[in-house]
Amino acid sequence: MPIVLHPADLRGKADHGWLKSFHSFSFANYYDPKKMNFGVLRVLNDDFVAPGMGFGTHPHDNMEIISIPLEGDLEHKDSMGNTTVIKEGDIQVMSAGTGISHSEYNKNDDKPVKFLQIWVIPNKKNVTPRYDQITIEKEMYHNKLFQILSPSSEDEGVWIHQDAWFYISETDDSQIFTYSLKKDTNGLYVFLLEGTIVVEGHELKTRDAIGLWDIKTVEISTKRNSKFLIMDVPMTF
Repeated sequence: MPIVLHPADLRGKADHGWLKSFHSFSFANYYDPKKMNFGVLRVLNDDFVAPGMGFGTHPHDNMEIISIPLEGDLEHKDSMGNTTVIKEGDIQVMSAGTGISHSEYNKNDDKPVKFLQIWVIPNKKNVTPRYDQITIEKEMYHNKLFQILSPSSEDEGVWIHQDAWFYISETDDSQIFTYSLKKDTNGLYVFLLEGTIVVEGHELKTRDAIGLWDIKTVEISTKRNSKFLIMDVPMTF
């Protein structure tokens, strides 16, 4: 069972004044050859956007882009004609495919936006661009693993062009979960948003992460109230 540990304080950092971002993997001006990706998981940015500020219109292609707001309201506009506001409890996905442009702005002038920006390398290139979002309630993932993403439009959550499954959980103290990976060729990346958890004997604090592969099941236990995201992704692409 190979593992990789990514402590919160060893992530890449960018401070643009209006944007503070922490990079789990190499991104923009942050480069670490040992942190290029975890399988098809290419980007995991932990972003803080100042009131009234945001990302101007910019392009993407051939990438599955997932946004998970943690606090505040983020306004999204794209070249497909979508204009939406996403907030805590929403899960947004874009299949960039042949090409898409979009912008993201903090909708409010009095409080910041905090959100995760995640990129997954797709298993199909040049697909027709698409957009989707869902809203989940806290009771849906309280003390259980709740699926928020999969490869199937008929399954729970949003879907992407990749054999990947994401789950979220917000727990009380002393919860134990055993997660079975969906495919033998997949690995599991666990990102702790809040609290303290133990993953296969390794303790994680807030914003720490761990990746594991060549394993069929993973045990996760909580030492106090915690919130975490798990990403079951192919290790090759």
